[in-house]
Amino acid sequence: MKGIIFTEFLDIIEDNFGLEVCQQMLDDTADEGSYTAVGSYDHRDLVKLIVALSQITHISAESLQEIYGEAVFIRLLNSLPQINDNPDNTFGFIKRVEEHIHTEVKKLYPDATPPKFDFLSHTATSMVMDYKSARCMSHVCFGLIKGCAKHFDENIDITMTAISPDKKHVRFTINLV
Repeated sequence: MKGIIFTEFLDIIEDNFGLEVCQQMLDDTADEGSYTAVGSYDHRDLVKLIVALSQITHISAESLQEIYGEAVFIRLLNSLPQINDNPDNTFGFIKRVEEHIHTEVKKLYPDATPPKFDFLSHTATSMVMDYKSARCMSHVCFGLIKGCAKHFDENIDITMTAISPDKKHVRFTINLV
């Protein structure tokens, strides 16, 4: 997993829960917190941090992933290079992630394994897509979708259904409301 995910996670935890909670989370996991945005790290280290934060804050790990996903959306968006055909809505951006951004990430970092989106249906008011990732971080994706809709000032309803028991494959149904 790319280091920017870790560096942003630590920043968001410090911003939302304070330096003491962030340090306690690192201490509880024996993690030095030494990440660089361009480095590559084992996603299981992020999972350990989330579990520790959950134990400290008494907020479910799933909810923390969603909070993180929503908060990190705009930070990740700002880190992307400007492109001529920027989407102007949630559905357009989500499609752009799979069609362009994930492709570019693989070009820049051949060892990267971004999640895969399969679009099953798409209308002006509804999108159904499958999310596939070996990292089982579907709740982060849920939060990213919420952050995306917030960025485009759109109200959405999201349903997430596990297709596989381990949640490596989930289906998102997203409706504009």
